[in-house]
Amino acid sequence: MSISVQGISKTFKGRRKGDEENVVLKDVSFDVQEGEFVSLLGPSGCGKTTTLTIIAGFQKPNGGKIVVNGKEVSKPGPDRSFMFQNYALFPWLKVGENIEYPMKKMKVPKAERKQKLKELLEIAQLTDYENYYIHEISGGMKQRVALLRAIACNPQVLLMDEPLGAVDFQMRQLLQMQLESILQQKKTTALMVTHDVDESIYLSDRVIVMSRDHGKILADVKIELPRPRDRTNPQYHAYVDQLTTILKGALSGGVFTQEDKDLMEFIQGVDSGKEEQATAV
Repeated sequence: MSISVQGISKTFKGRRKGDEENVVLKDVSFDVQEGEFVSLLGPSGCGKTTTLTIIAGFQKPNGGKIVVNGKEVSKPGPDRSFMFQNYALFPWLKVGENIEYPMKKMKVPKAERKQKLKELLEIAQLTDYENYYIHEISGGMKQRVALLRAIACNPQVLLMDEPLGAVDFQMRQLLQMQLESILQQKKTTALMVTHDVDESIYLSDRVIVMSRDHGKILADVKIELPRPRDRTNPQYHAYVDQLTTILKGALSGGVFTQEDKDLMEFIQGVDSGKEEQATAV
């Protein structure tokens, strides 16, 4: 299923009378083809998450439109599933019950639900944890449960807001591999918000870099690397260099949040590595 973002704009009114309006998005357009994995990358305040929630139907744009598979959409629907940054799992339900929840809401027959649950648990290596409560499993497992719940009803589009942002570096890389494997098997169209350059290259077919200038798109970079991605590939590092160079300009307005600090540290690390290589030569 394809997504077409056509000239969307979004303005938030000031909280108090007399406050200026905040124009977050202005005439933003891009397309995501069926089966494609696209990342929205950029600093805080560039409108990444706002764009995602508009596509999901959680918010309405002030201008422009969202077209999914040729039809304009303006509210949530079963064709689009949203994976939240904080998991949004139900603590009073067990792992299996959390994954089954959307299937129950869609009135999927019990036998079909149980078979689908079995398949999903096997894919994510969670079979032994079906009857655990959410507080009894690790952060990485919670992330996998959230992903399985998001894809349980075979959504044609998966929307993810910093889906791996709450786990440590090693677990993040492991989950990236599992996420890639699951989505490749399902051939799901995916759009992900991230501030992690490496993650965007590892997972994506394309990376769209947004700026704080009302969400203006600075670059739309096609990642032409075989899967699974090899981080030691020189071409992989070339994409890292390309995106960090673009992001330097996007961060020129200032570093305001932890997300921005993480981006800046990554850029500085890349620059430091280049300097060391140049010195060695």
